[in-house]
Amino acid sequence: MDTYLQAQAKRLKASSLTHLFEQSPQRCETFSLEAGEIFYDYSRNHIDSEAMSHLCQFAERQGLRQAITDLFNGESVNNTEQRPALHSALREPKSASEKSRQVHAALDKMKDFVEQIHRQQWRGFTGKPVDSIVNIGIGGSDLGPRMVTQALSAYRVDTIDVFFVANIDGADLEDTLSQLNPETTVFILASKSFTTLETLNNALSARQWCLDGGCSQDALYKHFIAISTNLSAAKDFGIAADNIFPLWDWVGGRYSLWSAIGLPIALAVGMDNFHSLLQGAYAMDIHFRDAAFADNMPVIAALLSHWYCHYWGTRSHAVLPYAQRLCRLPAYLQQLDMESLGKCVTRDGLPINQETGVVIWGTEGTNGQHSFHQLLHQGTQMIPVDFIAVKQSMSDYSDQHRHLLACCIGQSQALLQGKTLKQAQMELRAQGLDEAEIKRLAPHKVIAGNKPSSTIVLNALTPKSLGALIAFYEHKVYASSVLLGINAFDQWGVELGKQLGKPVYHALQSGECDPLWDSSTRALINALKTS
Repeated sequence: MDTYLQAQAKRLKASSLTHLFEQSPQRCETFSLEAGEIFYDYSRNHIDSEAMSHLCQFAERQGLRQAITDLFNGESVNNTEQRPALHSALREPKSASEKSRQVHAALDKMKDFVEQIHRQQWRGFTGKPVDSIVNIGIGGSDLGPRMVTQALSAYRVDTIDVFFVANIDGADLEDTLSQLNPETTVFILASKSFTTLETLNNALSARQWCLDGGCSQDALYKHFIAISTNLSAAKDFGIAADNIFPLWDWVGGRYSLWSAIGLPIALAVGMDNFHSLLQGAYAMDIHFRDAAFADNMPVIAALLSHWYCHYWGTRSHAVLPYAQRLCRLPAYLQQLDMESLGKCVTRDGLPINQETGVVIWGTEGTNGQHSFHQLLHQGTQMIPVDFIAVKQSMSDYSDQHRHLLACCIGQSQALLQGKTLKQAQMELRAQGLDEAEIKRLAPHKVIAGNKPSSTIVLNALTPKSLGALIAFYEHKVYASSVLLGINAFDQWGVELGKQLGKPVYHALQSGECDPLWDSSTRALINALKTS
């Protein structure tokens, strides 16, 4: 732990958020900023100018400024796999560089395909125009595109429906296919390696569904698209060379929605809106790259996360979008944050001596108010919260939208101020209860308050503002990894379960267990084996 920050935390723990506002009634003006179509209010956090100054100095000591430069310059920030993490290059304006040429060639190819689908020029094996797209992928090949497509449903193109299948549970694919016609359906197989178990098994089943529906082997090319770095494997599967969209090893899966992995987004909302999504992210890239730490939105968010985890003992962080169309954002951020920061060694491979990562969770407001908000308000844990609000209504029900925004602000207000015993007693007296009943009930109505939150405000949920919001969280995670001294771009822990699953699959088929396996594994196989 940093001794300077320890001293700051000790000082602020002796105070309270309400006291900080009393000391500085215009506190929000100091602790808020705007960038990339986002207004970020972080004034309801346990910080003051002195603490923020020390946090920014800590970021300097951790080498964050150089790390940001290295990220954008294409240095091997993913040091275990010896490659850069250049997802930001996917949203840069066209330039003369080789990477830019590759990126914009892929965007041009996406545009050609999207226009063919939207103009009903891409036809299935019976000559009917395609009206349904099924994206088959998992992890980064599913979570990002699915989340963005849902978020931008107001921009949906009427002539095409986009579906997503991820789970290897056959019910996921079967339930989707039950709505569709093989004559008018195109499948996008999205897999960086083209070896992903779930994607390949679902792809094989989808191919058989097409064949069973009357498609000949020779006409399958009209119904299958691949997005992968492994072009040979995609061709071996039977994908026509012209139907393969490229990826590059310098784009991590959870950072890939800006690439051809975003093809289902472009199909759902149009290529112009996809470009606006990129532009919004690019604006946040420039802000993150150039702004001083004290005015840098992703850096401040990362510092606050580090501050709470390491000096206040928090172990989770709630993301609460008060916008129904952002309902899938928490699930997307779970992968982005927890897969990136769930590490136990430093970049140098040494055991880490501090906590890494927190549990990211949440759901859309106001649904969460009727499930887990009780824990936020009266539970004993401190759980920092990101509230996300959209000023402009996304429906014609404007009064409902005002209620939605009032709930968002009210929840953050309640976390801040709570309710004292005296206030609870006064409320009960006003209800006409006798003193004995007041004494009995009042302690149950006390709410501690003093719980931190930040509020992110979008003027409207547009492709551009959504791009900025996603990039904000991407850069927050990268900055957090630098503060911890870990690699944000590998995920070796994910592989072990996959490796162990292969022999278990064969045991479930044959019923023969490895005698060296633990007794629980053997018992579970015997209980679940299929014949």
